Amino acid sequence: MANEPAPAPPDEHDEDDDPGLPAWSLPADAAGRIAIGVEWPERVTRDWAFGGSTGKGVRVCILDSGVEAHHPAVGGLEGAIAVVKDEEGELEFVEDTEGDLCGHGTACAGIVHSLAPEASLFSVRVLGAGFKGSGSVLLGGLRWAVDQGFDVINMSLSTTKRHFADLLHELADSAYFQRTVLVASAHNMPVESYPWRFSSVISVGSHEETDPLTFFYNPNPPVEFFARGMSVEVAWLGGSTIRSSGNSFATPHVAGICALVMAKHPELTPFQLKSVLYLTANNVGGGGA
Repeated sequence: MANEPAPAPPDEHDEDDDPGLPAWSLPADAAGRIAIGVEWPERVTRDWAFGGSTGKGVRVCILDSGVEAHHPAVGGLEGAIAVVKDEEGELEFVEDTEGDLCGHGTACAGIVHSLAPEASLFSVRVLGAGFKGSGSVLLGGLRWAVDQGFDVINMSLSTTKRHFADLLHELADSAYFQRTVLVASAHNMPVESYPWRFSSVISVGSHEETDPLTFFYNPNPPVEFFARGMSVEVAWLGGSTIRSSGNSFATPHVAGICALVMAKHPELTPFQLKSVLYLTANNVGGGGA
């Protein structure tokens, strides 16, 4: 029949599977292979989700302007690379010996560690002095970070250039499918930018509350969550601090909370993690419990 699907190639299935099944189908009596081992409580609370967690064992990548590793609020890095272009315009991934070039990445790293002090931090520098960068460097840095299999990637930056959107979307989906959680900042201006608009990432905007663990689910996407981001005292260059506002600083609050949850429940997929965030948001019912 003309509408009948083509047979799946033999290598689509394990040798014990029914070769007549379509690709991605579940063979008979195979449900045991995908049994979910997480014992979910009747009601997901913050205590179940991240009570007592310090983020230990979770690797968080700060994709930004670099990080001042010895800042008191950072407390050291697992490692740091810089993405740069050589004389031919090709990307190189080199050890970052300069650190933060404008303060932004240090601020994000400090916020993550303020919430998840035992999480391991890694810096990938894609921005230069004056917050300058290029789309190709951003894409290269994100691809490198995804390939490393970090648990969480904090991305407090975005691009408005539409021609980078498809590749960013591909990378965001790749991260999602390999269980890397990409937490991305919404643009501070009402413009269309990426990758925060993709459903495979956790997108973050700001609220004005002062509690760092207060966050809200947004029932009107594309922004999914609001976290503390206004008048926040953040780490800055030279071991200093400044007070600043923006979605950039709301994002690492959510990344830090993700690290707390993942340290306590490392088996969670990004889909499950996002569900936990929803259920423990202050305006949903789990907040404060």
